[in-house]
Amino acid sequence: MIVISDTSPLNYLILVGHAELLPRLFGEVLIPQIVLDELGGSGAPSEILDWLSSIPEWLKIKEAKSAATIDLTHLDPGERDAILLAKEVSADLVLLDDRRARIAAKQLGLSITGTIGILDKAARAGLINVREVVKKLTETDFYISGNSYKICFTINRTSSYASD
Repeated sequence: MIVISDTSPLNYLILVGHAELLPRLFGEVLIPQIVLDELGGSGAPSEILDWLSSIPEWLKIKEAKSAATIDLTHLDPGERDAILLAKEVSADLVLLDDRRARIAAKQLGLSITGTIGILDKAARAGLINVREVVKKLTETDFYISGNSYKICFTINRTSSYASD
């Protein structure tokens, strides 16, 4: 499975202490260099900088080789390059949280999920207690709609994959 990530899902999974979910769910994850640069950019939390000090083997940096023929100028550089790379390598999945980036990726025929989708998949696989992880996520600056928040807790109560 070829999976490309933008900055946001990596950032938040690192902040909640669950970046290891990515290789467990998807194997190798590709990112463009700009995503790595954004992760460690000015003002990056110490948890991110610590994580970046020894980048795991499952995270691979790969640049899109072709020039951008798709107008994605309305997106930030990480989102743009992740989508361009995903198109170039015919990725099976692109990890994006930003609404505009998700719309653009869908319009280009790409399959997407975001941080919440990753956590849902991990919870369904019995890898996490989604209630605990979403609680940690709400302690960051991650935006989660009230509806998504309710869904996370409903899933946790009605499934057998995690204990309270």
